[in-house]
Amino acid sequence: MEPVMVRLKPKSVMASVLRLSLFVGSAFILYNLLPTILLFGDYLSQNHPFSGQALVEQDFAPTPKELACLHGLPLSSAKAVEDAAPIPNVVNFIFFQKLPPRNRRGDFGFLNYLAVRSAVVSLKPQRIYIHYGFSSPSSAPHHVAGDDAEPQQLVFDNPWIRRLKPHVELKRYAKPIDHSLRHQEHLADRVRLEILLEHGGIYLDLDAFALRPFEKALAPPSPYDAVLGYEGGNRAGLCNAVIAARANSSFIRRWLTTYDSVDLNKEWNYHSVILPKELASEHPDEICELPPDAFLWPTWTWAHVRWMHEPLSSDESEYWQRRIRDFGGSLFKNQLAYHAWSQMSRYRYLKRLTPDVIRREDTRFNLLMRRFLED
Repeated sequence: MEPVMVRLKPKSVMASVLRLSLFVGSAFILYNLLPTILLFGDYLSQNHPFSGQALVEQDFAPTPKELACLHGLPLSSAKAVEDAAPIPNVVNFIFFQKLPPRNRRGDFGFLNYLAVRSAVVSLKPQRIYIHYGFSSPSSAPHHVAGDDAEPQQLVFDNPWIRRLKPHVELKRYAKPIDHSLRHQEHLADRVRLEILLEHGGIYLDLDAFALRPFEKALAPPSPYDAVLGYEGGNRAGLCNAVIAARANSSFIRRWLTTYDSVDLNKEWNYHSVILPKELASEHPDEICELPPDAFLWPTWTWAHVRWMHEPLSSDESEYWQRRIRDFGGSLFKNQLAYHAWSQMSRYRYLKRLTPDVIRREDTRFNLLMRRFLED
């Protein structure tokens, strides 16, 4: 039998080419529009009447206890011991490099560098530690030995970490890491409490920026051996982005114990924000709570994040620069630090920031950060 030759009609060929072109064009358009679509969806999810963000943004007045803790004043509790040694002015950051790496420079970026620089400049601490480790997806685990040179170089040769080397000590976190955690942010939740329980000091997230000295807040009377700030005007929780504590703090020990049997993949902020407030209510003589504007104001809401990063007019810029000078480096009278809420602001604002952008563009965030830049 002779082979049968199938001849495609010109109209059929043109239709196939047209369909392919439409498919490729649609895919290209969707690819380019996807960030905008996701951003719009994020906006809708945060700005509907039932989002609860109005509660987070509500006005507040600091309580007498919050102000006493902020300014290192005596507390009324009969249990308070005024001559306890202050919390060490030693700062701890935690950084987990993902494996396999996304690029040769590693994940420690410019904003992480600025967070550490802010501690150097504002806190003038006795020591700064960057506790580092390596994480990998549970589907593709990478075992990293202590002397495995290649992953270690992702940390030691990172250009931003190299800039910080004169001011920091790198400490390898040697305990096992839970690679099953889906949220990178949860990796450090337990580690920070372990470090503070053993050594005491200050813990800062790598998107938390110290703006003024913590000195007065580091001297709570014992047994108020831990210091946290309220999140939101409604004080819905005590956020773990900034913590100060004495070694062997009862509050930190109690908090750490709750992680023994928890599955962090089933929650977002219960153990890191909601639970510490519950513990503070049950054990009020173990913790000094600071007002919302000490560490965590403005908040994570859509409007507050936009307010921090929106362009300023020349008059607005002059006003906020003068205010920052008057308050010694912060936007508000009680503010000691600013948490940048990278989970909510990374793709909207933080990702595009460079030293040049921070120097050139006037936003409230950029005005706060400029003094931390190096030449």
